[in-house]
Amino acid sequence: MGQLKTSTGIIEGFEGAYCKIEIDGNVEAVLMAQVDSKAKRGDVVEWRGGKWTPNSVLTRKRSTEIKKLMDDVWED
Repeated sequence: MGQLKTSTGIIEGFEGAYCKIEIDGNVEAVLMAQVDSKAKRGDVVEWRGGKWTPNSVLTRKRSTEIKKLMDDVWED
């Protein structure tokens, strides 16, 4: 039996009743009712139990990777 893959995305921002989530390179407008109230811009979110829920471990990992890339760009 195959294992279900959890969908993940990155919150790009909020507009009215929608949350913009980048999923597989495409930005989707998702109703706020389907997004955990603790989610914020830049969070990595996972689709769990009918809601997009922040994953703090993946968010920290992404932030660290971005910081390292920025440090490499600005290094003398």
